[in-house]
Amino acid sequence: MPKKKDAFQLHRNLGQLLIVGFDGTEISPRLRALLTRLQPAGVILFARNIKGAEETFRLLKDCRACVSEPLLTCIDLEGGRVDRFRNVLGPAPSAADVFATRDRRLFRKHGEIIGQSCRALGFNTDFAPVVDLALAVSRAVMSSRAVSADPQQVVIYAREFLAGLRSAGVVGAAKHFPGLGPANLDTHLELPVVRKAWKQLWQEDMVPYRALRRQLPMILIGHANYPAVTRDGLPASLSKKWIGDILRRKIGYRGLIVSDDLEMGGVLKAAPIEEAAVEHIRAGGDLCLICHEEDLVTRSYEALLAESERDGRFARRVQESAARVLAFKKKSAELKRRMATPGPKKVQQLSRQLWEFSEQVRFAARFEGIEGRPPS
Repeated sequence: MPKKKDAFQLHRNLGQLLIVGFDGTEISPRLRALLTRLQPAGVILFARNIKGAEETFRLLKDCRACVSEPLLTCIDLEGGRVDRFRNVLGPAPSAADVFATRDRRLFRKHGEIIGQSCRALGFNTDFAPVVDLALAVSRAVMSSRAVSADPQQVVIYAREFLAGLRSAGVVGAAKHFPGLGPANLDTHLELPVVRKAWKQLWQEDMVPYRALRRQLPMILIGHANYPAVTRDGLPASLSKKWIGDILRRKIGYRGLIVSDDLEMGGVLKAAPIEEAAVEHIRAGGDLCLICHEEDLVTRSYEALLAESERDGRFARRVQESAARVLAFKKKSAELKRRMATPGPKKVQQLSRQLWEFSEQVRFAARFEGIEGRPPS
């Protein structure tokens, strides 16, 4: 009997280490079976999953019905280039466009408007804002996703954006630790090598994480290698030095640590996905983000299970992260708020306020934004 109980607990713990993506705009028997069997911590939707407001809300409701614990219903919604709701509600301004207004009230309103859109469609978690520095070397990759080369200005924008999300009942997450500003390759495709010295990274790229460590519910770890710090070829997402030693101990971060998508080329250049999932957790991560392929989700889960059964120390690491995720869910007001199905009137209201905000941003950037002026 104790062995059965232990096995059940292990399976429960392992599910709480996964946020999974999938294809389709409605729940299929196959997806229902996967969610019921794995009991993941969360799901993440992309534009491919979003047909309309009511359909999206129903899809997330169906996903929640498959799991016993509260579900993290996640989206990447920054505005600008990363805007999953564009075809449903209309375009949202980018972080750079909003930052160009130099108006903190609009920074907060950006988070609030995006948060209200997320909440209305059934999402409780938004993987935003980006706090990477807007540096020349990464401009072709990051473009309008990054707001400033000055880390203190990034902190000002991110703090207000997060407050806006929170006021709408949505959990935020900063990305991509320790910083993709100095990276000149797209981590969706390649593993960038950032040769910046430790002192510069600490005093520049990591400033937002240090300043906001108590206000960040989640931090996403990026897939770039920093050889001057780790002396190896691993991405930060698989690095015990970056996650356990620097983010947890030196910076003192106590929230949830999430990998960037483990299907991305930046991490798969370093390890197959099964190994990547195991090493992210071993390094101190809490949640593995696997955004598309059901087969890769299953393979990662089975690898985590096999390693837990083989290595008692790893099993304890799994238990630690699962407990942290469950504790976060228990205390998170955002996961407890009830949501109503968004009808046509609600969609029209959201579209209107998004358009009005976009116009406000355009006007403020043109007539009030002065290059180099600190935010008011």
